Amino acid sequence: MSQFAFTELEIQRAVLTIGVAAVCSVSCALLGCFLLLKRMSMLGDAIGHGVLPGIAVAFILTGQLTSLATLLGAMVFGVLTALLAESLASSNVIAEDSSLGVVYTSLFAIGVVLVSALRYVDLDLNCVLMGQLVLVPRNTIDGFAILGVEIPVAFPTMLLTLVLTLAFLTVFWKELKLVAFDPNLAQSMGYSPKLVNYLLIALIAGTTVSAFEAVGLILVLAVLIVPGASAHMLTDRLAPMLIWSAVFAVSASILGYFTATRGRYALDISGMIAVVLGVQFALVVLFAPRHGLIAKWWRNLLLSVRIAEEEILATLFRAEEAGVVVYSLALKDHGLSSWVIGYAHRKLIKRGLLTTNEAELPTLTETGRHTARNLVRSHRLWESYAGAVLDVPADHVHAIAARIEHYIGPELQDELATTLDQPPNDPHGKSIPPK
Repeated sequence: MSQFAFTELEIQRAVLTIGVAAVCSVSCALLGCFLLLKRMSMLGDAIGHGVLPGIAVAFILTGQLTSLATLLGAMVFGVLTALLAESLASSNVIAEDSSLGVVYTSLFAIGVVLVSALRYVDLDLNCVLMGQLVLVPRNTIDGFAILGVEIPVAFPTMLLTLVLTLAFLTVFWKELKLVAFDPNLAQSMGYSPKLVNYLLIALIAGTTVSAFEAVGLILVLAVLIVPGASAHMLTDRLAPMLIWSAVFAVSASILGYFTATRGRYALDISGMIAVVLGVQFALVVLFAPRHGLIAKWWRNLLLSVRIAEEEILATLFRAEEAGVVVYSLALKDHGLSSWVIGYAHRKLIKRGLLTTNEAELPTLTETGRHTARNLVRSHRLWESYAGAVLDVPADHVHAIAARIEHYIGPELQDELATTLDQPPNDPHGKSIPPK
């Protein structure tokens, strides 16, 4: 039988495991978007570690890891982590990032001591860190099933956190947007950025602790930040960012599960989901249509070619003005590489802006001369503006204009000419071509 063939039992286990992982991942990803926008990404890590004492204390009192007391204990210590870090930072005793590190490592250490020292506390630290997704289909609620499928113990709690997350986003949507993008405006409008932050932190803490037993801290920390970071590379709008982060979270849960369980070796499911999230982020960094590295490289290349084309045209126009017949494609003083200049030269010939005369020297066509004249006009108008209005010395205006001339359109050109009262010459005495 092929390794990709599934029995009914395997399908059921896959659905249950992926469902638990996806519900947890979506909750964390949605909340993590706001941490990312508020530049508080490390706070998610701090909360994930700082809630351990609350979990330990609640576990000591109740003897259960998924009780309401555990959830409340985690929320209290999550908010306490933020409060202590904020207090230390505001006291100017240590820097803000250092205060966060001091607080969450100290609280995490206290939690480890509580768990380790009290032997009757049956709480496995490896379970807290790595989770036990592989055991999710086996650890079900006795006597409760939907359509004949037994429900995992971890699923109701995680579903509750997802519902609370969606309710929180719906009720506080306007406040969250204001606090994320402009907390000063939110405060001036009567909203409390700190209150919204603490509610967000409490919800993150609750989501974190609900995922400890099944998913584990490592995956929670990864899914709090990475899906939001990937989504932010694809869009600058909040609603699409939340949708994209959920898509990344769900797809990583699916791909991570099958990669971990259908390969040659048995791998940790939570760890593999975190790896898939990292691969997704790497792909987005490379291929995002607007902010990706390849897209930026392509835009820079097109800009370099356009600048090279315009520099060639302007150089030929100035050569014609001066009566110079020798022309070289060496424009390296403009920061352009030889192959870009050569490619731009071939494009100009193909576009009909440049031709070759009998001496095999490049020559402007009428269309090319018109384009070049317009570019030189922009250059000399800006030189005049920089000298007359900005008080830039005459020997410094050329370098500035050589850069800005490529971004001056017809409207700005007319505005410069009107402001300068249609000057006939630039600061060097050269005539400014008419419109």
